[in-house]
Amino acid sequence: MSIIVYTESWEEKFRKSTFEAVSYASEVAKMLSTNVIAISFGEESSEELAKLGNYGAEKVLACNQIEKGDSEATSNFLAENSIDANIIVFATTNTSKMIASRLSAKIKAGIVSNVIELPSEVSPVTLKRKSFSSKAIEQVKVNSDKAIICLASNSYGVIENHKNCSIEKKTINSSENIRFKGQEIANGKLSLAEAEIIVSAGRGLKGPENWKMIEDLAETLGAATACSKPVSDIGWRSHDEHVGQTGKAVAPNLYFAIGISGAIQHLAGVNSSKVMVVINTDPEAPFFKSADYGIVGDAFEIVPKLIEEIKKIR
Repeated sequence: MSIIVYTESWEEKFRKSTFEAVSYASEVAKMLSTNVIAISFGEESSEELAKLGNYGAEKVLACNQIEKGDSEATSNFLAENSIDANIIVFATTNTSKMIASRLSAKIKAGIVSNVIELPSEVSPVTLKRKSFSSKAIEQVKVNSDKAIICLASNSYGVIENHKNCSIEKKTINSSENIRFKGQEIANGKLSLAEAEIIVSAGRGLKGPENWKMIEDLAETLGAATACSKPVSDIGWRSHDEHVGQTGKAVAPNLYFAIGISGAIQHLAGVNSSKVMVVINTDPEAPFFKSADYGIVGDAFEIVPKLIEEIKKIR
């Protein structure tokens, strides 16, 4: 009875979320005295696939014949290769949400999303998950024989657990139901979903021409950049940087909110951040009630000084 992990790669390289899911599955496998099998659908090299063994995978099934986005063929493959598994682990990504739900129906498995901890019990599988836009924590018991666990981003961490990892190439004919005509890839940009530090800004910056200092702060910290909904709506920044209830939900270790008032819709997407730092000229800005640290002042004076001090330390 192995633990199965669905893995994703971008440009043939695994990202943090994949290694986090394998690390999590490895710990669950210890609880059940079993092993971890990772399943990959990309064009990764053998060297890249072998990296999964650094985090606890003892076997990798690699199938590169299924086109990305073909959730039916992917879920069929996972169903066929997880007959002996009672637990399947996914990292939370847009692609995995599409596949995990299909797989749940195919194998009649209970599915739990936004999971933030290891199971408190494994028979039946009992999990903690975030709910109500991360405002509440639920304790969920899975009563089905099989359980699908979708791990919330940045909730567990990447933990090395070196195993001798074997790689087996698998073949399958892909479904004809879904085909992508094209893809847009944000090359060279740090993924918001995986970023440990995010520097976000709002209309308080007064215009897109002032974003250079936000990018400078992000570069100094090794962070991703983000923005509030009004900023993306008026075209100052692209929509792929919009975080909030109607944008991307993020859970970094450190979140800077610069010139963002903190409307409830924005907070709903960022309140899983471990530490939040707010810079705003308005001492009554709602964000200060949720922030761990707050600075009342002009971002155009504070941010350059902050960059200067961080550079001194580094």
